[in-house]
Amino acid sequence: MNNNKPSSFRWVVCAMLFAATTVNYLDRQVLSLTWKDFIAPEFKWTDNDYGTITAAFSLIYALCNLFAGKFIDWLGTKKGYLWAIFIWSLGACLHAICGVGAVKIASLAAISMTTVSVWLFLACRAVLALGEAGNFPAAIKVTAEYFPKKDRAFSTSIFNSGSSVGALAAPATIPLIAKFWGWEMSFIIIGALGFLWMGFWMWLYKKPSENSRVNAAELAYINSDSDSEADAKAASAKTEGPKISYLQAFKLRHTWSLILGRFLTDGVWWFFLFWTPGYLSDQFGYRSDSGMGMALIITLYAIVTFVSIYLCKLPTFFVDRRGMNPYEGRMVSMFIFACFPLLALAAQPLGAFSAWWPAILIGLACAGHQAWSANVYSVVGDMFPKSTIATLTGIAQFAAGCGSFMVNKSAGKLFTYAAEQGEAFAFLGYTGKPAGYMVVFCYCAVAYIIGWMCMKTLVPKYKPVVLD
Repeated sequence: MNNNKPSSFRWVVCAMLFAATTVNYLDRQVLSLTWKDFIAPEFKWTDNDYGTITAAFSLIYALCNLFAGKFIDWLGTKKGYLWAIFIWSLGACLHAICGVGAVKIASLAAISMTTVSVWLFLACRAVLALGEAGNFPAAIKVTAEYFPKKDRAFSTSIFNSGSSVGALAAPATIPLIAKFWGWEMSFIIIGALGFLWMGFWMWLYKKPSENSRVNAAELAYINSDSDSEADAKAASAKTEGPKISYLQAFKLRHTWSLILGRFLTDGVWWFFLFWTPGYLSDQFGYRSDSGMGMALIITLYAIVTFVSIYLCKLPTFFVDRRGMNPYEGRMVSMFIFACFPLLALAAQPLGAFSAWWPAILIGLACAGHQAWSANVYSVVGDMFPKSTIATLTGIAQFAAGCGSFMVNKSAGKLFTYAAEQGEAFAFLGYTGKPAGYMVVFCYCAVAYIIGWMCMKTLVPKYKPVVLD
């Protein structure tokens, strides 16, 4: 190997993170793509029942994230990631037994099958949430280990695009599996992908300083901007560096900037992720397994995938071409990203002409979210030592899950209430359930602008955290 020319193994690692995130979101999407047209008719679920399940998943995911980061920092990225994907893949497969379990329990205990099925799915979603909570703390920590700060937003956008690629692949595969082999098989087949990923991770991954696939030139590039004493020592001495306690973290304005940036905005992404297939079915009559339904969802997430990757090049442009520091360039870029969800305000009005308009506009709004999310993740690496990144990412993910819980539970209750009230429930010229969707779309539109203002107020200028 020529040590004068940097090797490129960091991009292989980035591809592995992309694959894990794709599997992560495929597993999440199985329920959203099967509940409305396959599971709900079988168990007589309402929107509120589904909202309860998605909200509970978000809350459990949030709570697990609070400790997942600490777990990853303690166990290390290799073992921690393996445990995370094993647990969530197992949880995904367990959903398949909910149907049989609901029938048996309901018949033996004389309990409503709807109630039993909701609780069984809740239990499986809890296992899924426990494992999935480890994905982003581990991935962000790996990114900080393998990429210098100026490249982290782009590399994060690549692996984070796995969420939209997973969401893109899901409507092309999951409804068809459910249609021909039953909704149970869709959970089993998609869940098994995680076990396959584990084999590659065990074979390929080591820290850069210990990895024979990383030559001296690539290692020097990776550590080229280690601007803190702790990071420099960690790079040369194979030590993680100083840890951070929760008490220390919550005393910092930087931490609260991350918390508000995620709490206010992540519920938007999860709302569109969980509810868009049902929205297209409710408002336009396109089932998730219909040709038009699949085309709309695939188009939506194709927009998310490619536009978000392009947008994430903006911070590098501002740093390299405008001479900004990474944090300054990131915040300018994030303001631009925060404007994209404003397009969601036009989704309902233009939906009167064609279902393609909501699909396109929601896709652009979600592309803005993905670019925003990738940069919020990278802000952690900008401000905190590498040894603390998984912990801080876990805290930020906890805040994101709490925001998602509130949005999804509120949406479920609102849609059920609006449908029951009919013409009596009105908002901005819409009545009934369409009015409910318009209420939520309005929140989705302004959440990012508010989040950006909070982050900029708390940390107006770049100031890295230094730990003793």
